[in-house]
Amino acid sequence: MINISEVLETNRMIQSENLDVRTITMGVSLLDCADSNLDVVCKNIYAKLLRYAGRLVRTGEDISREFGIPIVNKRISVTPVALVGAACCRRPEDFVEIARTLDRAAAELGVNFLGGYSAVVSKGMTPADEMLIRSIPEALAGTERICASVNVGSTKTGLDMDAVRLMGETVKAAAERTRDSGSLGCAKLVVLCNAPDDNPFMAGAFHGVTEADAVVNVGVSGPGVVKYALEQIRGADFETLCETVKRTAFKITRVGQLVAQEASRRLGVPFGIIDLSLAPTPAVGDSVADILKEIGLEHPGAPGTTAALALLNDQVKKGGVMASSYVGGLSGAFIPVSEDQGMIDAVVAGALTIEKLEAMTCVCSVGLDMIAIPGDTSAATISGIIADEAAIGMVNQKTTAVRIIPVAGKGVGETVEFGGLLGHAPIMPVNRSSCERFIARKGRIPAPIHSFRN
Repeated sequence: MINISEVLETNRMIQSENLDVRTITMGVSLLDCADSNLDVVCKNIYAKLLRYAGRLVRTGEDISREFGIPIVNKRISVTPVALVGAACCRRPEDFVEIARTLDRAAAELGVNFLGGYSAVVSKGMTPADEMLIRSIPEALAGTERICASVNVGSTKTGLDMDAVRLMGETVKAAAERTRDSGSLGCAKLVVLCNAPDDNPFMAGAFHGVTEADAVVNVGVSGPGVVKYALEQIRGADFETLCETVKRTAFKITRVGQLVAQEASRRLGVPFGIIDLSLAPTPAVGDSVADILKEIGLEHPGAPGTTAALALLNDQVKKGGVMASSYVGGLSGAFIPVSEDQGMIDAVVAGALTIEKLEAMTCVCSVGLDMIAIPGDTSAATISGIIADEAAIGMVNQKTTAVRIIPVAGKGVGETVEFGGLLGHAPIMPVNRSSCERFIARKGRIPAPIHSFRN
């Protein structure tokens, strides 16, 4: 039973500590929408999304109002579009037409984002996969709500370096194609290794082929709640610190579990997973960086940062798995630069570099996220950054990702504004030493020896 003190505590977390349910994401399979005729595919997709998700936004708003829990985003993820369009798309422009259909459906439904304009090419690319990847710059430039992702490797299969090279070129093209909006297209494009099938967070969300026809996944967030809890035990030992984070994560996740079960019941769609990630926003007091500072760092990036982040991530997961039987997605702590004011401050102070961020990704939930770099950075260098991050995921059997933005026309010392949850970011310097001969090699990097478990 929930007692009155727990009710009051939850109310306080919502009102003054930025506790929210970051997203309700409905995953919808589009496999049965496939056809050899592009027009038929587009009609099938539009009709199915409206049939399944027609009440998604209203249901989220009703739950938020009735329970008093902020639900920030309502989103949709779909089957990787490279699979759905394989039989009907003959050129990249055909995939762009599917993207426009998805965007039109998202606008009609009123959702914030729709993810799944994706390809999973962990071991190699089909012609459809390659066409979709080449269509991404145009698709993101011509839509408002579509998010794209490409999975280039896994612990089981190794890294598809041909896809890594192509993604470096694609990121550059997306930046140039959306240069008038601060290269915003790249903020909706993520390159992954070990991508999960049930991630509710954009831009990497897609509805995996292992999933049911439709599911409801919920992503919770509460950096401000964790920071407040740690302020109450300032100076305590590590055992007390860990117990506090764990207990707080449990409470946050229970709120998400309540929302997920209620949304599932009202929509008549099975409950999938709770993603219990600490996902920051640009709002003051809603920062993972501030948690790290409360743990004892002057700035994220100081010596000890990776250890502090490892502690935080582990305790969040330990608390969360006790609160829900179905924890999935990414789950842990996000460290995006543009979406976390504390991270931005650390970059401006000179404490945080891309190299230190890469080290931190070994123990966090995702990877190099929402990092703005000079617009003249080469495609090969971007591919090298992707390869490094994917290698961390492959060897460590975890999800890693790169969402990097070479801002066209801007250089180190300048700032780019994205607005909303995407925030703003200082342009960070990158290592100028060339990796072109490495990236030019064709083929795959094999899976690590510990992947062989059959």
